[in-house]
Formats: sequence, structure tokens, C-alpha cells
Amino acid sequence: MYAVDPERTDWPERQHAAPALRCRAARPDDAEACAPLIFASGVREFGFFLGEPVDACIEFLAFAFGSKLGRFSYRRHRVAVTEDDQPVAVLALHDGRDTWFDDPHVALMLVLFFGLRRTVRMLLRGLVLESELPAPKSSQTLIAHCATHERLRGTGSFSTLFADAMRAGELMNVQTGAARGEHDRQQLVLDVLVSNRRAYALYRRLGFVELPRRAPVSARLPRELESVRMEWIGKK
Repeated sequence: MYAVDPERTDWPERQHAAPALRCRAARPDDAEACAPLIFASGVREFGFFLGEPVDACIEFLAFAFGSKLGRFSYRRHRVAVTEDDQPVAVLALHDGRDTWFDDPHVALMLVLFFGLRRTVRMLLRGLVLESELPAPKSSQTLIAHCATHERLRGTGSFSTLFADAMRAGELMNVQTGAARGEHDRQQLVLDVLVSNRRAYALYRRLGFVELPRRAPVSARLPRELESVRMEWIGKK
């Protein structure tokens, strides 16, 4: 759920000038604008995990976004907004020291929205997906749900949001530790689909490098969901 629109990997780079954007913490009333962006961050992943039509997936994400807790909560997200305060780019930050309640909370949100019977099937698929997209360790901060509105892709909008998150302090301990070469720093990581070459190239430009694969791809996982985990080491 961490790639940027895997359906559009062959788009050429655009040369449009970056629009004037302001970045801020997400709010509950951003749910309507952010839910489609979050879904676009992992169309294939959400399709496999939830197994529901697109509209239902987006409605669930809007529902979970309004919660104060969990990996889909507005409290985990930062947004880039236009002059009229409309979110056009989003990312989430999951500090592994604070994610111990994420799985039970997601299960609760699923039950409340979809009912128990459908939730059981979703959770079983979620276990398979988590074998490829593992939760962050306590020493890691996972950046996720990275997406930009279609009309602004290729303008540098996401790079602006990422830089703002660094400046705002959410990732400052990661940035400072990396610059000092500290081994006990909080590691910043993300996941991207192997097929998503454009997103992979973007993350490389932002200072991420691919980490060695820790385990074989599960035989129960669709091949199009094969991913790589990347670590931020800063720009050279």
C-alpha cells in the first residue's frame, strides 16, 4: 500500500512547474479528499487485501481516516494543499514504536464497516500481504500511502511534501541520525512495487536505496504485488 499509482508506471516525466502548495498535518475533514489518494497509493494492494469494489474501498478508507487511532488515521498523515486548502498530495508516517495497536484497530474498523464475515476473509489476505509489506520494527519509521493528485504528478509536489515532513520534525530524528552515521537511529523505510519503476526512481532521487530481500515471495501472493523495501540514507 505504499507505491504511487502502480497502474501508471509508464508515464513520461512531466515538465510542468510545481504549483504553490502549503503543507500541514491532516485533519478529519480531509477524509473525502485523502481517501481516493490513499487508495491510489496502492490500487493493487488494496484490491487484494479488501477484495471490494473501488468505491467501497475508498469509502472504507474515508471512514478509517476519521479515526484518531490506527494506520489509516488522519493523525498519521501529512498533506500538501492548494491555496484553497484542498489536499492534493498525502503521505503517512508509522513510527514502529507506536504501532503495536495497529492490527487490532484495523480489524475493528473492518468489522464496523464491512461486518464480521467479510472481515475474516480480509484479515486472512492481510496476513499474506503483510509477509511482503511487513509492519515497521520498533527501530523503524515507515513512510506509506504516498500519492499525488493525477493532474499534479511529475510537478515535484510529492517531493515538496516529503521535504516538509523532514523540516516539520516528524522525520528529523531520522535525518539527523543518518547525517551523523549513528547506528541506533530510527531507520526510515518504505515499500514500492517492483513493477512501479517511476515511483522507484522518485524514491531514489529522494535518497532511498533498496534493502536486501529478507524472505522469498509467498506462493499465496499475486506476483504483481512483489515489492522491495527501501531505506532513506539522504541525497549524495
